[in-house]
Formats: sequence, C-alpha cells, structure tokens
Amino acid sequence: MNRGRFITFEGNDGSGKTTISQRVYETLRARGISVIYTREPGGIAIAEQIRTIILDPRNTEMDARTEALLYAASRRQHLVEKVLPALENGTHVICDRFIDSSLAYQGNGRQIGMEEVYAMNLFATQGLLPDLTLFLDVGLEESMKRMEGRGAKDRLDQESAAFHQRVREGYDQVKALYPQRVHVIDAHGSIEEVTDACLDEIERVIAEDA
Repeated sequence: MNRGRFITFEGNDGSGKTTISQRVYETLRARGISVIYTREPGGIAIAEQIRTIILDPRNTEMDARTEALLYAASRRQHLVEKVLPALENGTHVICDRFIDSSLAYQGNGRQIGMEEVYAMNLFATQGLLPDLTLFLDVGLEESMKRMEGRGAKDRLDQESAAFHQRVREGYDQVKALYPQRVHVIDAHGSIEEVTDACLDEIERVIAEDA
C-alpha cells in the first residue's frame, strides 16, 4: 500500500483557501479517491479547543511566543491523532493550513523570527512537511476587502494591514525556501477556475504513485 499524499493549502486571510480546499476535497471524494479533509488549528477535539483560545478576540493579552507555541501544540496533536494515521493507511489528506502558516504569521507577522518558529515546529512535527502546498495568491488589498465582507472577525482578522503585509512577505520567503513543494495558484479568478487549477496540481502529485 502506498502512503497517502499530504496536501496543504496556504494563503493570506481572505485568499479563499478554505472555500477552495473544501471544494477540492469534495471533488476528489466524488471521483472515488480515498481522501480526508481537515484544518489547522483544529481538526480534532483537543486542537479545536486550542483553536478557540488562539482566535478568541477577547484574548488581547496573548504574547506572540505563547501564540506560536499554542499553534505548535495543536499541530502535534492533530498530526498524531488524525493526519499520520490517515497517510499511513494510504489516504490522502487535504489540510487547510500547516507549518507554513506559522512561519508567515508568527515568524514574520509577529516578528518572532522564521528560524525560531521553524525550530519549535520541527520538534512538534518531527520534520514532516507536506508533499504539495498550494498557495492561493491574491493581492493584499483584495484579501483585506474580502475579510471586510465576511462578518465577524477573529483575533487575527482584526490585525492591522501592516501585520497582514508582513504575513504576505513571510509567505514570499516560504515560497523561495521551498520552490519544489509550494505551487502558486492565482486566486483572482472564479471559484471554479481556481478549484480546477488546484485539482490539476494535486492530480499530478497523486499520479506519481500510480
């Protein structure tokens, strides 16, 4: 039995990655492909509880390193409880965010340092990286506009435009570090166009095991 492929979606808030990743999952499942969908932070009970703490807009006192450590703790539990068992069983995993989010948001957005954030996540993941990462690319102005239109905002949504610009710059560094793994998808098109572009990349990776 071949190991499942670990496929992650990344992007600034407002990039549409949650909508697109769910549509991709539903399409793959409809085609009879063994696949599960999950998200970070969250995906399993303990990690969802940590998610609530991280994103609660009332937690304004949270220190940047505390935030980064909570993400890493959530990631560890999510991996051992859900992601790794699925991959070992030959099931593909579609995940909304993973370690690249921590590098961009906490490493660069919070200005902790990407190397420091990577080190704490290396401990949490034991070096596991995705087989494929799809970065949904949309301009900062457009992403901020989309966030304004989606109602209630969590703690990170409420951050300044300067913070979200640093996040975008952090992602630029991630793309430069992992050019073979991270594929940029233009997310300015229709939902159908962006979904199809993502499916093309995923099917290429899955086909390598055929």
